[in-house]
Amino acid sequence: MKKIVTLGEIMLRLSTTDASRLAENALFAAHYGGGEANVAISLANYGHQVSFASLVPENPLGLAVKQHLQKYGVDCDLLKTGGERLGTYYLETGIGLRSSNVVYDRKYSSFSAAETFPWDFEELLADTEVLLISGITPALSPNWRQWTLELAKAAKACGVKVGLDINYRGKLWSVEACGAFVREIAGYVDYLSAARLDALNFFKVPEQENADLSYYYQEIQARYPNIELFYSTTRKVYNANHNHLIGNLYQKGQLYTSSEYDIAYIVDRVGGGDAYTGGIFHGILSGFTPEKTVEFATLASAMKHTVAGDHNQFSATDIEELLISGVKEIKR
Repeated sequence: MKKIVTLGEIMLRLSTTDASRLAENALFAAHYGGGEANVAISLANYGHQVSFASLVPENPLGLAVKQHLQKYGVDCDLLKTGGERLGTYYLETGIGLRSSNVVYDRKYSSFSAAETFPWDFEELLADTEVLLISGITPALSPNWRQWTLELAKAAKACGVKVGLDINYRGKLWSVEACGAFVREIAGYVDYLSAARLDALNFFKVPEQENADLSYYYQEIQARYPNIELFYSTTRKVYNANHNHLIGNLYQKGQLYTSSEYDIAYIVDRVGGGDAYTGGIFHGILSGFTPEKTVEFATLASAMKHTVAGDHNQFSATDIEELLISGVKEIKR
C-alpha cells in the first residue's frame, strides 16, 4: 500500500486562555501543531497510511512531538532529530470583535535552520502516492525554498502526485517573494489549494468584476495545465467566534460548492484549513465524487472549529454520520 507524505515544520503552540490579551496572560494552553502535521493527522484518522517528514530536536519536546503524532497513527519514520530547539508560536485567541493574533518564535529552530536536506529524495519518496507541501516551508529560509522546489521536481519525475497549499503567511515573507516561488513550483503541482486572492496576488490573474472562482481557476490552469484539481474555502466572518463556511472544488472545468455551514460558536479556528485539506485528499484517495469530496471536507473543517488545538480529532465515520444525520440531536 502506497503512502502519503507531508513535509513541514511542527511547533509548540502556546495559547492564551479566558480571552486574555497576550501581554496580560498568566496561563497558556500548550498544543503541538503545524499545517502539514495537522493534515497528516487528519489523513491518519481517516485510515490512510501517512508519514510526516520533519526535523525536531533530540530533547523532551522533540519526543513529545513524536508521541503526539503516533497517538493518531501517523508514521514517524521520516521524523528526524537534529538542531537544538523546537519552533514555538504564541496565539492570542480572538473573541468577538478582536481577531486572533500570532507571534512566532521559530527563528533558529531545528527545522528552519537546517543546513543540509535531512533526507535523500529516494528515501522520502519511496512507495509514495502523494506528496503534500505548503508555502510555509519555503518561506522559512533560502535553503528550504530551494529544497521544496527540487523535491517537487523529483516527485514529478518519480510519478508521485504533488499537492500544494499556498498557505501564505505575511509574517514570514512578502507577497512578491511568495508569488515568485508559487509561479516557479506550479508547473510541478497536481492539486492546488488557492482562492481568488491567491489568483490575483500570486498568479497575477487579471481581476474580473462579478466573476466566480471558475474564471480564476481557468486562468491559472491555462498557464499550468498540469494542475488537475483546485480547492479552497469561502469564509464569511461575523466575528471571531461566528463564521459561515463554504467549500469549493474545481475539476475538469466544473466548480463544485458545498453546503454552507453556520459555525455559531468557534472553539478554535486554527487548523480549520488543514482539516479541509485533509478532507479533500481523503476524498481524492478514496475515489469520492467531487460533490461528496467537497461536502466531506467542508464538514470536517467546520467540525475542527469545535475542538481546541491545531488538529482535527474526528474519524471518517464521525464525518460520514454527520453528513447523513446532521448536527442536531444528542447521540444515545
